[in-house]
Amino acid sequence: MRVSNEQLKAFILDSEFVKEKDLNAALEEAEKKETSLSEILIEKKLMQEEDLKKLEAYILGIPFVNLEKENIDPNVLNIIPELVAKKNNIVAFKKNGNELQVAMLDPDDIQTIEFIKKKANLRILPRLTTPKSIKQILKLYQKSLQAEFGEIIKKETESTLQFIQEKGYEEKETEELKKMAEDLPVIKIVDTLLRHAILQDASDIHIEPAEREVIVRYRIDGILRPAMTLPKQVAAGAVARIKVMSNLKLDEHRLPQDGRFKIETTEYKISFRVSIMPVFDGEKIVMRLLPETSKGFTLETLGFNTHDLELLHKAIRRPTGMILATGPTGSGKTTTLYTILDILNKPGVNIVTVEDPIEYRMPGINQTQVKPEIGLTFANGLRSILRQDPDIVMVGEIRDNETAGLAINAALTGHLVLSTLHTNSAAGALPRLLDMKVEPFLIASTVNAIIAQRLIRTLCPEKETYVMNDAEKTALGKVVNIEQIIKILRNERTIGPYEGIDKISWTRTKPNQECKDGYKGRVGIHEVMEVTDSIRELIIKNASSDEIEKRGRAEGMITMLEDGLLKASQGITTIEEVLRVTSE
Repeated sequence: MRVSNEQLKAFILDSEFVKEKDLNAALEEAEKKETSLSEILIEKKLMQEEDLKKLEAYILGIPFVNLEKENIDPNVLNIIPELVAKKNNIVAFKKNGNELQVAMLDPDDIQTIEFIKKKANLRILPRLTTPKSIKQILKLYQKSLQAEFGEIIKKETESTLQFIQEKGYEEKETEELKKMAEDLPVIKIVDTLLRHAILQDASDIHIEPAEREVIVRYRIDGILRPAMTLPKQVAAGAVARIKVMSNLKLDEHRLPQDGRFKIETTEYKISFRVSIMPVFDGEKIVMRLLPETSKGFTLETLGFNTHDLELLHKAIRRPTGMILATGPTGSGKTTTLYTILDILNKPGVNIVTVEDPIEYRMPGINQTQVKPEIGLTFANGLRSILRQDPDIVMVGEIRDNETAGLAINAALTGHLVLSTLHTNSAAGALPRLLDMKVEPFLIASTVNAIIAQRLIRTLCPEKETYVMNDAEKTALGKVVNIEQIIKILRNERTIGPYEGIDKISWTRTKPNQECKDGYKGRVGIHEVMEVTDSIRELIIKNASSDEIEKRGRAEGMITMLEDGLLKASQGITTIEEVLRVTSE
């Protein structure tokens, strides 16, 4: 049902929208880039997007609609949940009796049409539209959500206050707290907080009690942003509700508590990791959102460049040894290791993990949760794992000397071991293991590769391009070797073999209504150090991390800063964002 490039070319020639010479050149480029002719025509501004969509609709025999200025009834709009609409670029815009008209970009998406048909119990009539129309309609979801949230907070807060005053919750005993947690206004407030975070793709929710109010912040794309302020009186009820959901002690207010709960709907399945900490004005809650739906990550989608991919695949293919992922908390280390495990997860191997906590559930992998309160530590868990006949072992984190020693021994005795360490660079992992009393010759003979990484924000589709002036080149030259950057860009084929930095179109943010600061989403920047014979010699000599890094770079290692600038040159992010994340 999709329009082929040849079909589109024939109809464009008939309609005389584009000259034949230009059309042939565009078709040749589309085939070369393995993309659609329509994308090239829009990119080269040979045709308007709306005209192309109208033509595609005519070829397919599907009506075309432009919804850019349409005002849609919220009841009709909400027939398709926002997450489904966003993910599949499909919106409901008109309902007549038992018929629902939906606008979409891909009329081939039969699976989504069938899902909506079953959910709404209506006859679905597909219509073709433009990406601009879809964007415009998706904004209406946000408006309705904000309006709904404001109304709930105002209305439900008042009823909650009244409820608290009536019951006289001054000392709040366990039973009273339980009743408060089960009260409908409190449930609605907490549920709305969670749903709002999910729809904004937040990675963390912070609920912070202050002297006169409760501040709620969401971490979106790595940046903490204020979300809303709640009256102080709802704090006890919200904390009690989250404790009940996480199966924590309601009457414990003096000690930190950790828990977990899950929200599952037809659109998403998310696990919330909960941490509650006593602070001066009450109890602060931080919840980490962990999507449990299979995202199908690959090393390419995580942002690894071709040079690093070769090194990683070489390390993954080895049956024994150790692969370490390093970086601060929240830098995506666990996601990288899970992606490697997904590659290794074959019927013929036994993969066992010991984690704290289990962040993603993976079919076919035996996952163990650390429980220090009953004596199940990383070290004890790893000892037991080695009696489970594993081929591949993942240790969530090497935190102490005992775990480090056991992990090294596991790698020595014929297992492939994956783990994480908290260091700032790939080279810094080796001296860190030495600090943990691991013998240098054992590190040299077991560690195959070390990955260091950070997460950088990616640009929205709307962005500005520019060419660097002399002052900008001089400033960049102070933080990085320009010649080395040019060499990397040539190897990655971002520029031609004889081109320089002058030929690169760099990008800047262009904030708009959808992207308030010009960024949306994140991708990893990495450095992968292969432990070669010369680096092994340095480890045995107790060399510093600077000496090891210098040798690694001499042997072709691309640093995180260089990888970030490679992504900036490809229009994925900005130089400012790379420098923000990599500066220490």
